[in-house]
Formats: sequence, structure tokens, C-alpha cells
Amino acid sequence: MLRKTTLALCLATATLIAASPAAADRDTRRYTSLTVFGDSLVDAGNIRLVTGGATPNPALGYFMGRFTNGYDYTDLLSLDLFGTATRPSLAGGSNFAFGGARIVNNNDGIPDITAQYAAYRLSGQAVDANGLYVLNMGGNDIFAITNGTVPSRFTTTDSYVLAAATEYAATVQALNDAGVRNILITDFPLPANPGNAEANTYLTAALDVLTLDSDTSLFRYSYADFFARVTTNPGAFGLPTLDQTTTCIAANAQSRGCVGYFSFDGTHPTAAVQAAAYRDMNAQFGLNAFQAVPEPATWAMMILGIAAVGGAARYRRRTTRLAYA
Repeated sequence: MLRKTTLALCLATATLIAASPAAADRDTRRYTSLTVFGDSLVDAGNIRLVTGGATPNPALGYFMGRFTNGYDYTDLLSLDLFGTATRPSLAGGSNFAFGGARIVNNNDGIPDITAQYAAYRLSGQAVDANGLYVLNMGGNDIFAITNGTVPSRFTTTDSYVLAAATEYAATVQALNDAGVRNILITDFPLPANPGNAEANTYLTAALDVLTLDSDTSLFRYSYADFFARVTTNPGAFGLPTLDQTTTCIAANAQSRGCVGYFSFDGTHPTAAVQAAAYRDMNAQFGLNAFQAVPEPATWAMMILGIAAVGGAARYRRRTTRLAYA
């Protein structure tokens, strides 16, 4: 009889666990906050505030401080979760991204990843174990290789991209050590540029050896993979054929919503491509999904069941969830 009861309780517990998606580790139906660190791909207006509205130039069609013609993917997620876009940290929000930011500090006055993280810790915003934290960096570090602005302390491209990848991964560890349990990190986003492939190889290796809490969900998103798919088969993302030879600004197509263009200005994708990236991330990771949360009575039943089987499950160690796209 005891064996039958034990089996029934284990099956009930397994059923309840299976009902909750493995995409996220949280005790709430949806993420309760969204915190963003990054560069111009996700800047919600910090650079606009610093420059008094001059950059990015709204006369060219840049939208509300974003470096494209509409909301970026973090804004779209925030709209889905909370009904409002992300707000820049300089305006009291939780989006700490700055256009031009890098992973490796180059002393140009723009807060890089370490400074952004420090600003977050000093902001008074509590660490939210049920929130999602986004890291979107690396493009400007790769651009530095071709435009000659790699800090002089690095004597080779390899040592530079290794440092960038290592510091990027270290920020994931720092967030986790502080109590963050749900992290989305994007890779180095310029697959055609020198150093990008090497940087991503180093990043993968660095992320693989992190010592994350067992309850952590780490989502890894590849821009390189997404850009290849969206340009090869835009229809799969609900987009028309994308012109990759001309930018939206050069074609003066802002008033037409940049329809049919991949790049807004030669550096940043259009809002339509940002939206496609959001849909792709959401399909992979269930970022805006509702998660079943057991009622208190259900939890009580599970606890009693575990006690009945001698508390063996008390020592079951959960594994860090890794998701790739």
C-alpha cells in the first residue's frame, strides 16, 4: 500500500511540475519585471536624454530615442508583459542601455557593461528573482576592430575579443550571484565582421563554465543565426523580401514604415526586423507566456507527499536550464 501511495504521489508531483514550462524559473505566472543592459539595439532613450534630444535625430525618423523607426524587441516584450515600453534608467526606468556602449571599457564617457551594472545596483531597484534580465552587447566591440578604436592595452585582436567575451559572461555570473534567476543574453551580432566568430566561440566557452545557481534559466540568443534566417526567408517571419543593399533612410522610406528594408541606417535593423527578432525569441523561450503556478493547497499536498516518501526528494538537485536559439 505504501508503495502504491508513493507512486501515486510521485506521479502527481511529476504532473504538476510538467504543467509548468521549463522556459523560466519563477514563482509567478509571468515575469514581474524587465531589466535591460545593452547598446543602441536596445537603448530606450538614455543617449537622447544625455544629448538633449539631438541623438538619435528624430528628424531622420528615429522613434522616441530608439536607434530605429519603432520599438525594439525589449520594448515589445515590456508592452506584452506590462502594457508599457521600457523606460531609460536616466528617467527612472529599468533600461540601462546606452547607444555606443561596449563590453570592454574604452573610457569614452558612455557607460559600458560594468558601469551599467553598477548603475543598476546603485539605483535602489531590488533584485527580482521573478524578473527577466536582458544583456544585449558586443556590436560596438566588434566595430572597434575595423574602425581602429580597440583600447591600446590589447596588442592582438584575439586578446581583445577574448577579453570582451570573458567580461560579457562575467556579467551573467555577477547578476546570478546577486540573486537574478532569469537571464537572456544575445551573442556578438556582426557575423560578417572580423573577430565576431572568434568572439562568439569564446563567449560560448565562457558561458559553459559559469557556476550558476541550480534554479537559473539562461537563454542564449544568436543574432547571427537570426539574421541569416530572416534575410534568407523573410516570409517565415511575416516580412516581405528585404532590401539589404539600401537603408531605409537612404531610400527616404521612413514615411512608408521602412517596409521591405532590412537596415534603418546602415547599422541598426528596422523596427520590423526588431519585431521579427522578438517573435523569434518568444517562440524559442516563451518570454511572454503565462506559467502555471500551483495553488497553496496544491503545494501543501506536494509537501505532504514528499514527507510521506521519507523526504528523499528534499535532496533532489535541480539543474540550471539552458536554452539556445
